[in-house]
Amino acid sequence: MSTSQISPIAFLKGHGTENDFVIVPDPDNAIDLPVRAVATLCDRRAGVGGDGLLHVVRSAAHPEAQDMAAEADWFMDYRNADGSVAEMCGNGIRVFARYLARAGHVEAGDLRIATRAGVKRVHLAKDTAGGSGAAGTGDITVEMGSATLPGTEVRVAVGDHEWPARNVNMGNPHAVTFVDDLTRAGELYTAPSVTPASAYPDGVNVEFVVDRGPRHVAMRVHERGSGETRSCGTGACAVAVAAARRDGQDPASTGAPVTYTVDLPGGRLVVTERTDGEIEMTGPAVIVAEGHFDPVWLESVIA
Repeated sequence: MSTSQISPIAFLKGHGTENDFVIVPDPDNAIDLPVRAVATLCDRRAGVGGDGLLHVVRSAAHPEAQDMAAEADWFMDYRNADGSVAEMCGNGIRVFARYLARAGHVEAGDLRIATRAGVKRVHLAKDTAGGSGAAGTGDITVEMGSATLPGTEVRVAVGDHEWPARNVNMGNPHAVTFVDDLTRAGELYTAPSVTPASAYPDGVNVEFVVDRGPRHVAMRVHERGSGETRSCGTGACAVAVAAARRDGQDPASTGAPVTYTVDLPGGRLVVTERTDGEIEMTGPAVIVAEGHFDPVWLESVIA
């Protein structure tokens, strides 16, 4: 393909609690995004830079989402920063919803978005959906589904330190460990050791957690395929569930919802587990820039 045949491709940049994403609108699923291209676009020196990429596609146009098209018009084709495919991203889906509102694809209120972890319901308040070209800056609430807690006993190690961890699945896998000091987690750009490896055949996100007060925790996270990130939405949900069980709270048994405040390096998320098992996560999502990839550079990336 010659450079003259490549049209500039639009992109936007957004973040949710400083978990940042390259957004590529592609309603008809016409843009080829191989692993190398995604990794380069997410590179903070060679590309736009981001913890991941949000490929915005109509569900009916994507083979992985066609069976969800009757429920959700839009599919979040999420990729990690290394180009690998991921099931779900809690911060990413809020940014995805913010983009849909900004672009005029959806109205304020409730909407449904297809993901590889199923259809998720998102609520955009009327005063935060964007307007007059504004990105909108208010909080967005996402119904994240229910957590699964496999019974596998796992352990996490960093250097000479080792801790027991809780295995939590939020549509993607997590190992949650409680520590007395977040600095014990080290630099977290390198994946911590998790055993047994058989518990997570496709890799795992690892969260380190300390208490800040009653139902209030702080965390750091290593996201598989991205290294340490400033925030992880599914990770915050996994942490809230793990903290609740540690504290003897199970809404399905007690008949009362439980809410945890989760502080991350990039901001704060509020997570509620309802009595029906559904987990709601509330936090900000912001669009910060938009532009076009240079077609000459893009050809060199895709080639």
